[in-house]
Formats: sequence, C-alpha cells, structure tokens
Amino acid sequence: MALYWTSTVYAIVAFVILYLLLNKFAFGPLFSIMEKRRQLVLEQMSMAETARKQASAQMEEQKQALQEARKEAYEIIEKARATSSKQADDIVQTAKNEANRLKEEAVRDIESEKDKAIASLRGQVAGMSVMIASKIIEKQIDEKSQEQLVDQYLKEVGSK
Repeated sequence: MALYWTSTVYAIVAFVILYLLLNKFAFGPLFSIMEKRRQLVLEQMSMAETARKQASAQMEEQKQALQEARKEAYEIIEKARATSSKQADDIVQTAKNEANRLKEEAVRDIESEKDKAIASLRGQVAGMSVMIASKIIEKQIDEKSQEQLVDQYLKEVGSK
C-alpha cells in the first residue's frame, strides 16, 4: 500500500473545510441551543431553590402561627377555668348565705312560736289558777282535798 501525499492533503483540506462549515452552520447553533438549555436548567434550579426557601419560610410561619394559636387556646382554657372556679365559689357562697338566712329565719320563727306558746300557756295557767281559787273558795276544803283538786286540774291541763 502506497501512501499518496496528495490524497492526504485533500483529505486534510476537506476535513478543515468540513470542520469550518460545521463550526459555522452546525456547531454554533448546536452550542447555542446547549447554552440555552444550560441556562434554562440553571434558572429552573434557581427557581426551585427559591421556591424551597419560600416553602420553608411559609412552613416556619405556619409553625409559629400554630404555636400562637395553641398559646391563645391555652390562655382561653385557663381563663375559663379561673372563671368557672370563681363562679363555683360565688355559687357556694350564695348558697351558704341563703342557708344562713333560712336558718336565722327558722330560728326567729321558732322563737316567735315558742313565745306565743308560752303566752298561751300562761293565759291558760292564769285562767286555771283563777278557777282553782274560785273552786277552793267555794268549797272551803281541807288541805288534802285541796291537793286532790289541784292534781285533778293539772291532769286536765295536761290532757288538753
């Protein structure tokens, strides 16, 4: 096999021309498309990173909002407990006051009824004493008869 210099030079020249034509018409647009694609990928990665940061910030805000809501709920529950405790104490105090008032009223009623009964009894005793005295005067009896008469009237008073 013989090496021909002219064929080699033609092949090198043809390769250089082909390379220049490909560089001008194929590689330029191809590299341009690849650069645009690289820029698009970088831009999408940047947007994804920004979106991730925003999502992270929103998640942190939501966590803080949830924490605040829990804190407010706890405060509301504590206020409700304090209010219900105060109301319960007020109800108990009101009930105690009402019980004391009813007790005092009952004691006054009992005292009043007792005083009425004593007054009535005194009136009856006075009336009986007068009756006994009049009977004693009428009969002018001895001491033994007088005791029997008093006992009889006391029995009558006891049975009434």
